[in-house]
Amino acid sequence: MEREEALAKIQEHRDAIDELDMRIVALLNEREGHSMAIRELKPAAGMQLFDAGREDAILERICAQNEGPIVDEKLKEIYATLLKVMKENPKR
Repeated sequence: MEREEALAKIQEHRDAIDELDMRIVALLNEREGHSMAIRELKPAAGMQLFDAGREDAILERICAQNEGPIVDEKLKEIYATLLKVMKENPKR
């Protein structure tokens, strides 16, 4: 493969990553909106704000659906960070 062809392919992949990043940000914000709505409803439902069982179920579900190349343990790390950050969101 020639250098110019390799550089063009790299740029194609970077452009695709940039587009995916924008979609991920939109999805994360959509997810947080649902999470915030649930947080507001929990007291009226007599539920605790933190539900470790729910977090475990989320991790199980995402790993069951994971087709790689990200390995399950790394996916769990990503989601554990996501859940932690969302719990700490100052807009809550």
